[in-house]
Amino acid sequence: MSLISKFKSAFGKPKTLEKGQIDDHTDAIINDIDNDPFAISDSNVFYAGLNELGGYYFFQTVIVGTFHIKTVKGAQLKVLGNDFELSLDSDMIELESDHSNVTNRSISKIDFQIEEADAAKIDRSTIKKLVLTCKNEDVTFSMYELSNDEEG
Repeated sequence: MSLISKFKSAFGKPKTLEKGQIDDHTDAIINDIDNDPFAISDSNVFYAGLNELGGYYFFQTVIVGTFHIKTVKGAQLKVLGNDFELSLDSDMIELESDHSNVTNRSISKIDFQIEEADAAKIDRSTIKKLVLTCKNEDVTFSMYELSNDEEG
C-alpha cells in the first residue's frame, strides 16, 4: 500500500476522542496516522523522509491538514537549522492536494529536490523550523518533539 493510500485510508475511520480529551486539529491528525510527524503548524502536520533514486536525492513530504493547494508554479521549502538555511524547490511545478474523508483535511504530497551534501543536514535535531511557500501562502512548521518511546 502506498504512503498516500495509507494516509487516505486513515481518514476513512477517524478515531473518537474520549470525554475530557481536547479535540485539537493537529492532535486529531497525529492520532489518526501511524507515522511519526516531522513537524507541525497550527492546523497541519508535516510528514517527511529522505529518499535517493538513481543518484538524485529527494526530501519527500506529505502535509495533512487545512493546507490545500492547486498550482502550476511549484512550491518552495525553506529549512532553517542550527547555523544553516536551505531553500528547496519542488521537483514538480504542477501540484494538487487530495481531499480526505474528514472535514477540513487535505493531503498534499510534495517532493523537493536536494543535493547529497545538503541531505545530511536534514536531521530532526538540527532543524529549528520549516517554511512552506506555495501560491503566495506561507505555512510555518515547528519541529515535532518525539517522546522517548517514539524515538526508540
